[in-house]
Amino acid sequence: MDEAVIREGLIRHWRYEGIDYDKSHEIYDDDAVLEFPQSGERFVGKENFLTWRRKYPAKLDFRIRRISHDGDLWVTENLLSYDGGPWMFTLNVLQFRDERIAHERLYVMEGFDAAPWRAEWAELFDPLEAITPGDWRDGGEQ
Repeated sequence: MDEAVIREGLIRHWRYEGIDYDKSHEIYDDDAVLEFPQSGERFVGKENFLTWRRKYPAKLDFRIRRISHDGDLWVTENLLSYDGGPWMFTLNVLQFRDERIAHERLYVMEGFDAAPWRAEWAELFDPLEAITPGDWRDGGEQ
């Protein structure tokens, strides 16, 4: 498994997701499984979820926060906006077979304000900090 090929494939996927689904879905195996644990939905086969994604009723905008991995298990942390709305957080847990996604679990969630009672132990950071599409080409660890 070539890590550079997978990283570039993931960057390409997020660059085109919501814009050109044929390009964004090149990274999936034909028999890939896509799951949304929060809704209990499972889609089996790339063509099955590619079909409904092409009909998606909202404009999607993505920003990569981080890509990490250990072996064939990769995790992407992204920001997602629907129709120009507020940014939401996504976590994609990806199992690869060679250089293709065989199984993906996708979590989407809203952010929340930090709890004031934890302030003395916490350091705040910008949760909306992301790698913009122009920065996606460097291939470095994100």
